[in-house]
Parts: sequence; C-alpha cells; structure tokens
Amino acid sequence: MSKTLSQFTTALRVQRWDDHRYYHQSRINQALHLVSALSFLAAYILLFFDPVSAALIGWLLAMTTRQIGHFFFESKEFDSINNASHEHKEAIKVGYNLHRKVILLSIWGAIPIFAVIWPPAVTWAVPESFEDSTLRIVGMAWFFLGVAGLLFRALQLVKNENITHALAWIAKILTDPFHDVKLYHRSPIYLLKGEYIDPMNHVKHS
Repeated sequence: MSKTLSQFTTALRVQRWDDHRYYHQSRINQALHLVSALSFLAAYILLFFDPVSAALIGWLLAMTTRQIGHFFFESKEFDSINNASHEHKEAIKVGYNLHRKVILLSIWGAIPIFAVIWPPAVTWAVPESFEDSTLRIVGMAWFFLGVAGLLFRALQLVKNENITHALAWIAKILTDPFHDVKLYHRSPIYLLKGEYIDPMNHVKHS
C-alpha cells in the first residue's frame, strides 16, 4: 500500500512539474490561469446546489480563459529552457494536448447549437428535470461533457500507461485550481512590471 501511494504521489508531482515548466512560461497565460483557477473554485462551490451555474462558469469563464492562454500566448517555438521542441512536448503530454483540446472544444461548441436546432441530440444525456430551458439543457450537457472528458482521457492513460498514472492525472486536474492559485497568484504583478515571460530560473537550476 505504501509503495502504491508513493508511486501515486511521485506521478502527481512529476505531472504537475512538467505541466508548469512546459506549458506555463507566458506570464499572460499564468495570469489567465489565475482567473481560471478562481473561477473553477467558485464553480466547485456552486456545484453542490446549482450544477447548471457551476457548469456555465466552468466552461464559459474558467475553461475559456485557460485555453486562450494555451492557444494564443504560449510559444510554439523550440523551448530552450527545457531543450524540447513544441512537437515533442505535445507528443508526451499526459493530459489534453492542443489536438485533443480542439476535439473537446469542438464538441463543447456544438452542444448549444444542437440544443437549439435539434434538442434530442443533447437531451438524451440530460435528466428530464433540467429540460425546462435551453440554458439548463446546455449547462447540464456541458457538466456531463466535463465528466466524460475526464474519464475518457483517464481510461486512455490506464491503457497506455497504468492506473496509478491515470489516478494521478485525475487528482491533478481536480486540484489544479488550488495549485494554480498557489503558483500564479503573483503573475499579474509581474505583468504590471512588464515581464511577459517567466525566466523559469527555478527550472534552469533544477
């Protein structure tokens, strides 16, 4: 049991470290992750008594700010800090790389369209009590998409790696909002000082 726990904590620590050093060098991305993290924390609280609002905040604010940071502000050039190409980092990424994110976000964007033009394409996955308005249908569908996206990637990791790796990734995703606040709470201050790229001195000397 202690060996399994040790493997889990090691995998979690490595996944967090790689995610930070590879994908969060832009101070703008870091600041957007801070906004995203605070939004997710609000969604976590709302989840207990208003899952629709939680899903709307999670997808429209938290996920949007997070992915804008990755798609538009992180460099796609060779990473001299980690001596790795963008293609290499995308190939070894544990979670959703940009290609997988495009697929996931395409499904996310299609849900409200189908909810309007052909509701049965969405309502099959939504409890009847939430079918009283298009907004609630979309909110619950997005909630279930988040759960499905988490489980789908976890099952892929079980197949390609092992269950410990997959469980560590789930733990990382669910605790990322707390961890991001800890890591990036000073990023807006650095931006105000005109520092747009994190020098990553702690990575260079690791």
